[in-house]
Amino acid sequence: MDLGREDSEYPIPLPNVTSPVLKKVLEYCDHYQTDPLPTGDEPSADESRKRTTDISEWDQKFIDVDQEMLFEIISAAHSLDIKPLLDVGCKTVANMIKGKSPEEIRKLFNIVDDFTPEEEAQIKKENEWAEDR
Repeated sequence: MDLGREDSEYPIPLPNVTSPVLKKVLEYCDHYQTDPLPTGDEPSADESRKRTTDISEWDQKFIDVDQEMLFEIISAAHSLDIKPLLDVGCKTVANMIKGKSPEEIRKLFNIVDDFTPEEEAQIKKENEWAEDR
């Protein structure tokens, strides 16, 4: 958008993005500006499945942060529409919960289980299709 003025002179509002999170986001963008993300053809079904949890070594080191920072990075990536960073954050969370029971996931993320036994039974019944067999 051309407003007829130098854009760098005006602040860009970033509500809910703290300075430390913005620094991490800029670090990510800077890395991939100098070392671009690989591009390729459409992946096969096996490659697509593998890509859902594979994270490059650099990305793993980059995203090795505490949970609060991880979720703030995911939120910032979503707000700023940085899909590759959003993918890395979401893959990290997916890997964290992979193979864990609902109770283990609640403990990992400090989620209070406020379902009654009846509500929990109903939810399990409605979602039987999602259970590993």
